[in-house]
Amino acid sequence: MNYDKYLSEKVKTIKPSGIRKFFDMAATSKDIISLGVGEPDFETPWGARERAVKSIRQGETQYTANSGLITLRKRIAEYQNVRYGLSYDPEKEIVVTVGASEAIDLAFRSLIDPGDEIIIPDPSYVSYAPGVVMAGGVPVGVKCEMKDKFALGVENLKKAITPKTKAIVLPYPNNPTGAIMTKEELEAIAPIILENDLMVISDEIYSELTYGMVHTSIASLPNMRERTIVINGFSKAFAMTGWRLGYFCAPEPLTKQMLKIHQYVIMCAPTAAQYCALEALESGLKNNFADVTKMRDEYDMRRRYLVHELNEIGLETFEPRGAFYVFPKVSSLGMNGEEFASRLIKEQKLAVVPGNAFGDNGEDFVRISYAYSIDSLQKAMVKIKEFVKRNVIKK
Repeated sequence: MNYDKYLSEKVKTIKPSGIRKFFDMAATSKDIISLGVGEPDFETPWGARERAVKSIRQGETQYTANSGLITLRKRIAEYQNVRYGLSYDPEKEIVVTVGASEAIDLAFRSLIDPGDEIIIPDPSYVSYAPGVVMAGGVPVGVKCEMKDKFALGVENLKKAITPKTKAIVLPYPNNPTGAIMTKEELEAIAPIILENDLMVISDEIYSELTYGMVHTSIASLPNMRERTIVINGFSKAFAMTGWRLGYFCAPEPLTKQMLKIHQYVIMCAPTAAQYCALEALESGLKNNFADVTKMRDEYDMRRRYLVHELNEIGLETFEPRGAFYVFPKVSSLGMNGEEFASRLIKEQKLAVVPGNAFGDNGEDFVRISYAYSIDSLQKAMVKIKEFVKRNVIKK
């Protein structure tokens, strides 16, 4: 049977995830070390897990409100205010979603009409461009370079804007580069966003994982809250990837439209996961997020170790200021990221992700996740050193 004539042409043009390709290759062999997946190696805090179990034992297994438990939304509002100085009405401006991924999809589908252009920093997380395409829009990549600390620059942003531009994705802290945008850098691009009347989709899922500074949300800047959809969740900071729980905060007119899609497609996020998140936030607000701090400190140690080791062996590596990835440049070996990753997994049984999975500007790089034990990272560095030594270009 010829299925091609039935399948959406739009969907057929979308490439499979470059992350999953190498993860699947690693999964087929027990002797492969994988540094490819962005998943915390910590467990969900015990108290949060217990609260989820308790909810199941007590029979709290029905649908919640479409927007999520009001108690959870109130804690999210408190959290956003305490941590980032943002104020949202939990009744009308916050919706709990199935992961931050659903929130991103809702943002795209609620904003995009056919042909609308959405600006996306390049490199960035793999789902943004396909999400824009599936919503009927046109993704426009804006080059972000190592020399600029992979931040979105004013001039490059200006050049990318056309009469068809409707919104910009701000994915900071950034996956895969670990880049952040400081308050000053956000203040530099805010006037351009205002002048061109653009919306902002601010993916802040790594907001708790910054090193040496506190995360700034663009929604906290003057006149930016009204045109920003803030996306966050529990996967990274609270080690809750498998619980699939995220949320968005946005002005009520935006929330109303996004909620309609959520109602028809999802109904509500999983109930037990919501109780888990509720406990994680309530405990965190009481103890100043001690569990998050412990994880962040461990990531910081791994971050500094990898950056030092990679630079020592001649792979130029930008020092990430957020998330849990390093993004070394491998072109000095005479190969691009795709070749490096392919040969590394075959020759050294070590899986990393080629940078072109995250955009054309990542071609000369690979992404290495440090959401793994220091023992795993040390073993991995032995393999990388051996590989680099064999392939170094003699001058």
